[in-house]
Amino acid sequence: MPVTPDPVAHPLDHLARFGADGAPALILREQTLTYQDLRVRIGQLASWLQQQVPERGARVASWAGKSELTCLMPLAAARAGLVHVPVNPLFKHAQVAHILADSGARLLIGNVARLSSLGAADVPASCTLVEDQSALAGAQVIAQPLPESQADPDDLAAILYTSGSTGRPKGVMLSHANLWLGAVSVAHYLALKADDVVLAVLPLAFDYGQNQLLSTWRAGGAVVPLDYLTARDVTKACARHGVTTLAAVPPLWVQLVEQDWPQEAIAPLRRLTNSGGALTVDLVAHLRRIFPGARLFPMYGLTEAFRSTFLDPELVAAHPTSMGRAIPFAEVLVIGDDGQVTQPGEEGELVHCGPLVAKGYWQDAQRTAERFRPAPAQSAYGGTAVWSGDRVVRDGDGLLYFSGRRDAMIKSAGNRISPQEVEEAALATGLVAEAVAIGVADERLGQAVHLVVRAVPGAVDAEARLPAELARELPNFMQPRAIHWRVQMPLSPNGKLDRAALARELGA
Repeated sequence: MPVTPDPVAHPLDHLARFGADGAPALILREQTLTYQDLRVRIGQLASWLQQQVPERGARVASWAGKSELTCLMPLAAARAGLVHVPVNPLFKHAQVAHILADSGARLLIGNVARLSSLGAADVPASCTLVEDQSALAGAQVIAQPLPESQADPDDLAAILYTSGSTGRPKGVMLSHANLWLGAVSVAHYLALKADDVVLAVLPLAFDYGQNQLLSTWRAGGAVVPLDYLTARDVTKACARHGVTTLAAVPPLWVQLVEQDWPQEAIAPLRRLTNSGGALTVDLVAHLRRIFPGARLFPMYGLTEAFRSTFLDPELVAAHPTSMGRAIPFAEVLVIGDDGQVTQPGEEGELVHCGPLVAKGYWQDAQRTAERFRPAPAQSAYGGTAVWSGDRVVRDGDGLLYFSGRRDAMIKSAGNRISPQEVEEAALATGLVAEAVAIGVADERLGQAVHLVVRAVPGAVDAEARLPAELARELPNFMQPRAIHWRVQMPLSPNGKLDRAALARELGA
């Protein structure tokens, strides 16, 4: 393996060229696509997309579980000169309506059940709905697949919607170069090979999930997409397909270490990767015991800069709580409140510089200016950096350790949840007058959503009705673990709801 990976970016759809023609690229339930098949299918779908939406740079969204279509869309949309907007399949109509309106999507491809859940008011007049099977069928009859694109690597390729600490999901703009170099970087430091089989269990609407596809194809390996219902489904898939690489978030790892793993599932595993939250010391010990032959890669990232750090597996035993060091193409600085690079042991803000930095938030200059700011003077890259808001400490050996978050965002089961979005859903029911959502530490989820509310005076059966109303409007991962009813909400000295007091009361 070379000392450093190739830093040159190319159009994203060129990632399909790295596997041997007859080698497996995508292992679906009903069929396996070779790399030759993959290249043809991407070209066909790209041609179909271009026929539906000929305007270059237009946004096209997908909203479905893992399938041939959702796996091909990132490269097919890029080849067609379009911008892909993958929508979390767990989202419900309110979140999807916001994303369609905010992105200006011209096309939404989804499965029948999801599309039928949308009301007329949820879909902009300029957006066409197409069922995923219809889209695939239309693409596969195209005789002349679209050839590889010649896009500028700096062109916009995707918008990934992620929740912040306030407001509705915001769209992170990613270029061909962002996604290409992310794939090259991960394939390099994980040492992925052409004989690797990667089980893709994470949502493809997440950067971590989508990179399972892109980095594997960059290495010429095979991807097995899996929508699992139980942790047992994951162990069975590992055994069935001889999976060598498994990526997960901490809540899933908690479930997986509780399973009985057959030897045929354990033996092929070469590497385990984690992001979306820190692993506990006990969980690290469980993973190392169950999978003694697999290398464990703890990682840290944020959608605005893809991935920032990873911990070398050789250091996990001695430093199980460390975030590690910067990944290839990332420069990670720790900046103190005085604007200077901190000394070892001194806490500061993690600032990510380099070519993995996204292009900002879609149509949101204010929030872009808050998070994407000029790189510190000490940066070797310069340009724009992502100021993460995360507080970290670097030790004398250069290893990073997470200290805390600057914002109030809730991180549950690997999902970033905006408290305001949960609060707005509660207020919209007309049953509560005030609402505060708080993340409370939870062993399995990382944080669980707790909702503190005051009922609208005179509201009938508010306590009984609110959970059902929220179940209709919010995805499962946003549902409150507990709803706490108050006759009066605490106020801070400036007259605002005192979130800090409520957090202390709930033990957050």
